[in-house]
Amino acid sequence: MNEEYDVVIVGGGMVGAAVACALGDSDLKVALIEQTMPQGFSPEQAHDLRVSALSIASQQILQTVGAWDAVQAMRVCPFKRMRVWETAGDTEFNSDAIAYDALGYIVENRVTQLALLHRAREFANIEFLCPATITKLNYTNGKLSIELDDNQVLSAKVAVGADGGQSRLRQAVGLGVTSWDYQQHAMVIYVETDYEQQDITWQRFVPTGPQAFLPLTGSYGSIVWYNTPDEVRRLKSLDETELLAELSATFPECLGKINKVLGVASFPLKRQHAQEYVKQGVVLVGDAAHMINPLAGQGVNIGLLDAAMLAEVLIEANNKGKNIADVTVLKRYERLRRNENLKMMTVMDLFYRTFSNQILPIKFIRNLGLGLAERITPLKNKVMRGAMGLEGHLPKLAKGETIVS
Repeated sequence: MNEEYDVVIVGGGMVGAAVACALGDSDLKVALIEQTMPQGFSPEQAHDLRVSALSIASQQILQTVGAWDAVQAMRVCPFKRMRVWETAGDTEFNSDAIAYDALGYIVENRVTQLALLHRAREFANIEFLCPATITKLNYTNGKLSIELDDNQVLSAKVAVGADGGQSRLRQAVGLGVTSWDYQQHAMVIYVETDYEQQDITWQRFVPTGPQAFLPLTGSYGSIVWYNTPDEVRRLKSLDETELLAELSATFPECLGKINKVLGVASFPLKRQHAQEYVKQGVVLVGDAAHMINPLAGQGVNIGLLDAAMLAEVLIEANNKGKNIADVTVLKRYERLRRNENLKMMTVMDLFYRTFSNQILPIKFIRNLGLGLAERITPLKNKVMRGAMGLEGHLPKLAKGETIVS
């Protein structure tokens, strides 16, 4: 059986599902392919280890496509304050200073994905194929066909690679990447604390890497501890009592005394950027296009901005009678997003290298920077707006504007 679509999205994670929702109710016929459906949500479940700090721009995208209510019906932890400190200085950001209710929202990745998938299935122009395994990708003369394990063959004017850092679609069409490892791992630890839900995220910088504490609903939190691969392996080898002692010695009690360790995971840190985001009939979004240092939790946020901008470009081109598969159309998306993503990746790298450097002049400059951010209100507010995703060229959905007339 051969099915023809205007857009086929490979990967139904958060970003792929967001592309689908952003194309919902348009004149485009869309297929969304996902190998496995995430586990359903129940409020009795423990928090997942994988969480993201969704920016205000991301929240606005989810709200505008109609998925945010489903997120809120499951589990979400807003935060108003963000404290950043180093040995010789610190500063605290508060959303009240720029008249916003929150700086962002801590949400489990599965919750965001489930909300978007639920919303995608409500659109008449979207077909959700799950579970579905791709057995073959054929890319010839700028046209892609996708063979599935049930012998169905999909052809697409535009194929969207939303299938992660090891994107099979990206590799199949020959889009190269530039990448390097940071020689550092991040350890994620799910904990129970004395305190009920807090409204502050906390991040400290030490020579071995950042230490972050993210609030979750109830008396729970997520600790992200960056360190050398050897030290992370050592920490993971400890039993609960030993790890609890390490955490208590490292993280201040003002966050809430840590009572239990409920889950641990780790992953290596890597930067990766596609040399091009598009070819004729093919376009990359999210981790398939870029993997960023997770220092400020911006990976998912820039992926959702990709999704919103791509949908805007495709719908506007289609409404003007243009061929949406044409590389000149897709290059517009690349121009709007690649430079923005590169800027964010560069800022995160600079931040990472500056705060992990113990050379005295650099230490002086970063402490001076924290001091200036604390004392100069316009600078502080601009930093906040950047972290909230409110700076730069924003897609319409991130501003609460619809793109389907």
